[in-house]
Amino acid sequence: MKIPEFQHHKQVGKKLTIVTAYDAMFARIVEQAGLEVILVGDSLGMVVQGHPNTLTVTMDDMLYHTRMVARATQSALVIGDMPFMSYQISVEEALRNAGRFVQAGAAAVKIEGGQIMADRVRAMTRMGIPVMGHVGMTPQSVNQSGGYKVTGKGAEDARRIVEDVKALEQAGVFAIVLECMPALLAKELTELLSVPTIGIGAGPHCDGQVLVLYDLLGLFDDFVPKYVRPYAQLKSEALQALKRYRDEVESGTFPADRESYH
Repeated sequence: MKIPEFQHHKQVGKKLTIVTAYDAMFARIVEQAGLEVILVGDSLGMVVQGHPNTLTVTMDDMLYHTRMVARATQSALVIGDMPFMSYQISVEEALRNAGRFVQAGAAAVKIEGGQIMADRVRAMTRMGIPVMGHVGMTPQSVNQSGGYKVTGKGAEDARRIVEDVKALEQAGVFAIVLECMPALLAKELTELLSVPTIGIGAGPHCDGQVLVLYDLLGLFDDFVPKYVRPYAQLKSEALQALKRYRDEVESGTFPADRESYH
C-alpha cells in the first residue's frame, strides 16, 4: 500500500480499513488478515503502558514501537502517530521529529489539530513526508476540552471543524481522521474533501474506518466506547486458558509425558 493507492480508494469508492498495532506479533497478524494500513497510535499510552491518557507518551516510546511494527510488516502502509509536544512547539521541531519517524520505518505520520497545524503539514509535505490530519475529538487536547466528548454537535463547532479540514487539505494532507462527531457532519466533510476521511466514532459515511486493535479484539471489557464493535472476546479466552494452565500445574497434569524430553 502506497499513498497514491491509499487515496485512489476514495476515487473508486473502496473503503479503507485501518487498525492500530504496537508490536511485531500483532503487526504480522494484522497484515496476514489482509489489512493494508497500520497506525502505530499514541493510544499505546493507555492500552500498553497503562496510563489514563496519551499525554505521557514520548517520541522514544513511539519510535520504539514504530520500529517493531515496521520490522514485522511486508507491504502494509505504516503510519506513525506523533505524540504530544513532538510537533506543537515549532515547525522545525515538527520536521525533525517527523523525519525520525520515517527513519524508524514509518511511511507517513499523523498529527492532531486543524488550522493551527497547517504550517506544520505544509512544511512536512514539502520535505516529502506524507501527513494524515486528525480533527474532531483530539485526545491530546483532553485537558482543554475537559474529557473525551463528541464534537461538532453545535453549529459553531461544526463550522470550525469545516474550516479545519479545509485548511488541512490545502496544506497537503493525504487523509484526515474524523473522531467522535455526528455521522451527518462526517458525511458532509467526506463529500466536501478530495482526500479520504477515516472515521472513528464518526458514522458509516467516511471513506474508511480505524479502530484500536485491543478494542476490536475484546481485550477490554471494563469500558467499551459506543463506536466500538468487538469482533472477538480475547480477554475471556485468555482468562480461561490461564486458569486452566494454573489448575493443571497445581494438579500435576502439566507437563505430561508428551511435553517432556527423554
